[in-house]
Amino acid sequence: MNVAFVGVGRMGANMARRLQERGHPVTALFDLNRAAATDLAQELGSFASQSLGEVTAAAEVIITVVSDDAAMRAIFSAPNDNLLKNADGKLFINCATITPQVHVEIERLALAAKAESLEACMASSISQAREGTLYLMCGGARATFERAESILHELGSAIRYIGAAGEAAKVKALVNMVMNINTAGLAEGLGLGDALGIDLKMLREVFAETGAASRVLETDGEDMQKRDHVCFFSAAHAAKDSGIALSLGEQEGLDLPLARATKAQYEAMISAGLGDLDKSGIAELTFKGRGSAS
Repeated sequence: MNVAFVGVGRMGANMARRLQERGHPVTALFDLNRAAATDLAQELGSFASQSLGEVTAAAEVIITVVSDDAAMRAIFSAPNDNLLKNADGKLFINCATITPQVHVEIERLALAAKAESLEACMASSISQAREGTLYLMCGGARATFERAESILHELGSAIRYIGAAGEAAKVKALVNMVMNINTAGLAEGLGLGDALGIDLKMLREVFAETGAASRVLETDGEDMQKRDHVCFFSAAHAAKDSGIALSLGEQEGLDLPLARATKAQYEAMISAGLGDLDKSGIAELTFKGRGSAS
């Protein structure tokens, strides 16, 4: 199937490369960063679209990887140019981490345009996008999921159907909430260990063999120690995603103090000008004598 992309940042661009290699022609690309879309189009032999309507016209499947609720609503419902003009029969696969309600809204809009919409929430990083080993949590009509499966299996090594529209987004919010809490806790543990004069390599090895073990320890522990915060998942995105989980908690009348404290830490990074660092950069707030990334 021909595929087009809206949003070709680090994740979207690598997903496009992957699908092109796997025999799904990438016919059109769109990004507010026109230079990024143009450069990738030249690399893939594709077309950098000037409008969202052109994107829909160019492909059977349109994959969106945008930043937040506002961006998602804009690409599907902006009055002068949106993806749903002449969208009859098209399939939209939406990969952004946004609020569940917006996924429900987008499905409703797509159905009104005689199109189909599926959320495919990603719980992986840039390298997995390039290798086709994403973990994808999907929400929408079962028939739409089945229609999308051939594309999804080129992008991910684990594909899980969660349920109706919005349900996968709820699960993704919880995944990122817990991940962010784990990241903040690890940063505090390593920061205190460093202040106590403990060898951090040894400490990380002990953590790995005890109840302090976590996936975050594997991915971020050494980076926290070495102050290597090359971005795979930014602090700004971590703050946004913790906020989504907190809003869900408020809707259910639940207090989530750890999620709230973690969001505050990531917001402190943003205030300090560190929001574009990887989430591991939260260690800059917890190690003595830091406060800025080297």
